Amino acid sequence: MKRYFCLLLLISGLASAEIKLPMLLSDGAVLQRDLPLHFWGTADPAEQVSVTFVGNSGSAKADSLGYWHVYLPPAKAGGPYEVVIQGSNRIVLHDILVGDVWVASGQSNMEFPMRLLQNAEKEIAAASHPNIRLLTVNRSHSEYPLRELLAKPWVHCSAESVRDFSAVAYYFAREISQKEKVPVGVIGSWWGGTLAESWTSLEALSYDPALMPIFAVRARRMQKQADVAILKKQEDAEREAARAQGLPLQWQWHPDPEMWEPAGLFNAMIAPLTAYPIRGVIWYQGESNSMLEGSPNLYGRQFETLIRDWRRHWGFGDFPFLYVQIANFKSTDAEDWATIREGQRQALALRNTGMAVTVDIGNPDDVHPLDKVDVGHRLALIARAITYGETIEYSGPMVREVTRDGNAIRIWFDHAGSGLMMKGAALTSFEVAGADGKFQPAEARIDADTILASSSAVGNPVAVRYGWANGPECNLFNKEGLPASPFSASLPPLH
Repeated sequence: MKRYFCLLLLISGLASAEIKLPMLLSDGAVLQRDLPLHFWGTADPAEQVSVTFVGNSGSAKADSLGYWHVYLPPAKAGGPYEVVIQGSNRIVLHDILVGDVWVASGQSNMEFPMRLLQNAEKEIAAASHPNIRLLTVNRSHSEYPLRELLAKPWVHCSAESVRDFSAVAYYFAREISQKEKVPVGVIGSWWGGTLAESWTSLEALSYDPALMPIFAVRARRMQKQADVAILKKQEDAEREAARAQGLPLQWQWHPDPEMWEPAGLFNAMIAPLTAYPIRGVIWYQGESNSMLEGSPNLYGRQFETLIRDWRRHWGFGDFPFLYVQIANFKSTDAEDWATIREGQRQALALRNTGMAVTVDIGNPDDVHPLDKVDVGHRLALIARAITYGETIEYSGPMVREVTRDGNAIRIWFDHAGSGLMMKGAALTSFEVAGADGKFQPAEARIDADTILASSSAVGNPVAVRYGWANGPECNLFNKEGLPASPFSASLPPLH
């Protein structure tokens, strides 16, 4: 009898279910202009739901699980407007703007908040921009893709809301809004210390046999993680003993095993976003992959997989995916930042991608450099050029090819801009190698829009690299002031 009564209550609850909307569709939201507008939510199974927005209306019947979707024609930038959703109940969304929506994602350098900047209070006080809206996704993970998003509601960009928001994303959004004269919405979905594979769907990772080492490494790390409680207890005791003796404290980072789970963050923090049309993505990640066994050599392929994966799940083509190449940081000998940077550079082969080089504005002694203004600006330059069609130089020199020139290697560049230049008395961080693959420091000089690199220790160089270190000192720029990307390149094989 008790079970029957509970079943009646459940049926009664379902019968009286009201229309509900996802967190993304709330007061103050920014909807993506020039793409079909997508509205969705839950209701009673078979319930008819209608949506009205800027003179257009549409309706749909909820499916057997209660999910409904309504698409309306694209709208031009503007607002504020209201959205009316009608079914068994009526919902009115207020203060809705139409403009460009960007997803900002990655690890701690994307997450890095405005309040931690050196001139934080001055910058925060000036951050009142009613046409910029911010939404922050809560940290969460899942073993399977979620429909519902855990997030804070949309808010106006203000001194209060921007304090804990990404500095990089804020500076990017501010410049885009000012230059394009349209509302900008930024969805922040980030988690410090995370891996690229955690942000990629399990389907995409498992589709490529070359990425199978990711799962092997994960298994080994989980085995080690089983002992982490004992290890941390032991370290705590050692730290207390050191503190009592006045000795330096040793710090060891033990990552949360769930935040490094392949696909775990994609499932909870990206999959629920993919129903929401966007203009593009800005991304800043890679540092954590530098410390993981075998990961640097896989990163380029892995990162390209992530980009393709997100585009496939959003389902409207090769939207702009703009990212930051990791900065210069001394790190440790066990980490390989140079190979991560090279993987990021190679991902530029994908259509509609752009990379902001930051090797000149990092802090060799701090993994979290404080200059986020230039990072946001460089991302915005890329967007202004490849997304919005502005005729500007948006990148520093990027190696295109290398050729032999006597006992030197000549390096040719894209994005030389109005000319190459160096900051300092001589070019630094160039190396060449012969057939033995042993790199030696090289003398390098600018020759028109190319670089000639050679070494007296290498009579017949076949390869050259630039900035190949965790924390290199790089000083090659174009005259627009944008730094050259580190790279490694070889002469084509003789036939």
